[in-house]
Amino acid sequence: MGKIRPGFILPSAAYTINPKQIKRFQKLDRVPQVGDLVYGRVAFLGEHSSLENKQGRIHIIADSSRAIFVFGNRYAPDAFEGRVPTSPVQEADMLARSGMIGTMTEKNASAKDPTKIEIMGFVVDENGEPLNTRNHPIGLPKTPLNKTKKRAKLILNIGTSMNSGKSTSAMACCWALSAMGYEVRASKVTGTSSLKDILHMQDVGASRISDFTHLGHPSTYMLSEEEVLNIFETLDARYAANPQRYWVVELADGILQRETSMLLKNEYVRSRIHRLIFSANDAFGAIGGIEQLRKEFDLTPDALSGRCTSSPLMVRELKQNTDAPIFNNVVRDLNQLSEILI
Repeated sequence: MGKIRPGFILPSAAYTINPKQIKRFQKLDRVPQVGDLVYGRVAFLGEHSSLENKQGRIHIIADSSRAIFVFGNRYAPDAFEGRVPTSPVQEADMLARSGMIGTMTEKNASAKDPTKIEIMGFVVDENGEPLNTRNHPIGLPKTPLNKTKKRAKLILNIGTSMNSGKSTSAMACCWALSAMGYEVRASKVTGTSSLKDILHMQDVGASRISDFTHLGHPSTYMLSEEEVLNIFETLDARYAANPQRYWVVELADGILQRETSMLLKNEYVRSRIHRLIFSANDAFGAIGGIEQLRKEFDLTPDALSGRCTSSPLMVRELKQNTDAPIFNNVVRDLNQLSEILI
């Protein structure tokens, strides 16, 4: 058993872990589990050359940098697909800047090879048991979810894919509602651990922010349908009980992605939607997405936004093919957003 010296980086994938819990590491012949913490060092610097800590600060890492890392699964069409190994390993791939590691299974051709992490040992508690984020949820609701009472109005942000502009659209919603005097709370229900998106929503007016890492999940990829729904309902119970407030929620990746699709097909989630905002990279994606939403989920977006709305030509294409309201999520119009959201 080795001692972990003070000064280590505790990444955002380990959001629920208190630094005081990090004291020792031990070599174990253990099959990694989602949420397991390890003490490791950079063996090869690849795609990721920085590490986000649990306060949101971005640290530069280099060969031989030492830090805490967390095993998890990742789904990222623009970067990697990765899974938690199914046998003991001495090295792992860094799958996300949040410090999540696993074994890369697929790679976008535009991405570099993943940064390699040498595993020095599992982080263990005073009893020698591996420390796991899923055993340490924070911010649990004080009372169970009451589905029969009126709740905060849900503004649900979805899109065609990752990097389609969903987070920026969610920011625009938080900004507008806050500017109009409403209390706004914001959550990211699915995705890979990263504080950037919810911190940005806080920057523009959200009074409380949360995501799945608060419940101990380094990511939501490959969780069961029951687990994914539990995340939504737990955050709903904790942050959206007051019907006078608004709850702005983002679902990661696109509507074809596994966990996003699960939630959009769920009767309770659908019943909670006050406004549905759909973001796309381009006009054709938005038009196709509208049809997919109708066909697969029987949903119609209340407004279109995303990266395509920064282009006047794409907006023109959209207006020629849909009557849905369109708002620019970068150059925001408060009067327009008030008509869409309230």
